[in-house]
Amino acid sequence: MRTARIRLTSTDYKKLENVCGELRAIAEKTGVKMTGPVPLPTKKLRVPVRKTPCGQGTPTWDKWEMRIHKRLIDIDAEERVMRRIMRIRVPEEVFVSIELM
Repeated sequence: MRTARIRLTSTDYKKLENVCGELRAIAEKTGVKMTGPVPLPTKKLRVPVRKTPCGQGTPTWDKWEMRIHKRLIDIDAEERVMRRIMRIRVPEEVFVSIELM
């Protein structure tokens, strides 16, 4: 039996968890073996920016941060399961990559 490795990436944690829940529900309904979702390390992108545009005065800084959350799911790649996975409505903020192993 082949397995499908699904990688989910998003900046919005709640929408990512909703998609993981939908995948878990599909696996439970069809009765296939599923491992995950495994939380991968969160990537933090930080950008320090000077508050004053002219460069005069006290140097004060704003710090902006974007967090990228990732999940990894392995699921048995039966044809009916893969068709159901392809029909899931995925929000724009969530990026999905599927790799057959």
